[in-house]
Amino acid sequence: MKAIVLGGVAAGMSAASKLKREKPDADITVYERGSFLSYGACGLPYYIGGFNAEAGKLIARTREQYDQMGIRTCLRHEALLVDPVARSVQVKNHDTGETFWDAYDALMIAVGCDTVMPGVPGANLPSVFYVKTMEDGLLFERIAHLKGVNEVVIVGGGYIGVEMAEAMLHLNKQVTLVEASERLLAPFEPEFSEMAAQELERKGVTLRLKERVTAFEEAGDSRTVRTDRGEYRADAVLVAIGVKPATAFLAQTGIAMARNGAIVVDRQQRTSLPDVFSAGDCAVCWHRVAHENYFLPLGTVANKCGRIAGANMAGAHEEFEGALGTAAIKVCDLEMCRTGLSEADAARKGLDFAVKLVTSNDRPAYYPNQTKLVIKLLYDRRTLRLLGANIAGEKGAVLRGDIFATAIHAGLTTPELGMVDLAYAPPFASVWDAVHIAANAAK
Repeated sequence: MKAIVLGGVAAGMSAASKLKREKPDADITVYERGSFLSYGACGLPYYIGGFNAEAGKLIARTREQYDQMGIRTCLRHEALLVDPVARSVQVKNHDTGETFWDAYDALMIAVGCDTVMPGVPGANLPSVFYVKTMEDGLLFERIAHLKGVNEVVIVGGGYIGVEMAEAMLHLNKQVTLVEASERLLAPFEPEFSEMAAQELERKGVTLRLKERVTAFEEAGDSRTVRTDRGEYRADAVLVAIGVKPATAFLAQTGIAMARNGAIVVDRQQRTSLPDVFSAGDCAVCWHRVAHENYFLPLGTVANKCGRIAGANMAGAHEEFEGALGTAAIKVCDLEMCRTGLSEADAARKGLDFAVKLVTSNDRPAYYPNQTKLVIKLLYDRRTLRLLGANIAGEKGAVLRGDIFATAIHAGLTTPELGMVDLAYAPPFASVWDAVHIAANAAK
């Protein structure tokens, strides 16, 4: 069989690798519009901030390794059109300018997302930066380390904006973060967004919430970010206000898409077009608790769904078990994790739910350096089945968040979770762990 994979990062390379393992004789070509394959984009803020000085460590597998596997990879090649009737893809080589058609028996679309640019004057100035791709990260890393770059304005208070704020603090920059909504990190519950805001302010970040950017200006070496409530001088400006699926080139194919342009797939990662699969940030995914499609542009989801797509391209009928939107973030000295449904999700679905907010300790008082953990659980009021969780603390929060994700995935009730046989030793946890305490309080 001849397979084409559009996109060479998480979902695309997971699909190509799985397909090759299942069908060693498959002819596989990967077209990637960027200059890098199989890299961890989530590591970019930590590379830029100097936590890791080697960009090469972000590369999971090199082009040479894929060559050895028998997977042909073409960098700086972008898909322009797909003809589902002729089973062919039009591709442009950005190095030569050549445009050509390539036929497929099976097609995998894993083109990811584009960054959202604010629709204001100056958004495309060379001095306004966006960090989404490896190329973006390499460029901004050089800018951030330049002598004379001391004041940085970040627009956007989502995961990337908050992580980049910490990265700039690590480089001893003065940081102003502007966010249009009333809180940071919208996927988290409001109490946890507030904890993140307090931690950033405690570390010296100037937060400007409920403030909308109206223009970016540049005069010589001076840059200004104007908002509806003020203006801020900057040596460097970074925008991270969101992403959108890079699927505009599919508009004429008739492929089913969600309102935001994400490709609609079933649990086998099949699209509405014959022998065309999709996964990653350009596609929706099945939510295990909500029982409907969600748009969750997360690396964890992309890798799992890409693997399933590759298996099914080889003839299998594997199904995605479903995502929970589990995500974690480090906000300076604070760990935060969320998983499952939010209160807003549950209310939108009309569920009869209850919530419980608990503060506990990570270990016994008789062992040094005890710290607090804040946990919020969302559960079905009648059955007590766990539906969602948020947790934050200085240490041990995120891995405990994985316990909640496992419990939600397995359909456990709060009483069942409250009696799970978790490990106990004073350096790590109390005999009744914070997980137990929160679950047993959720009645």
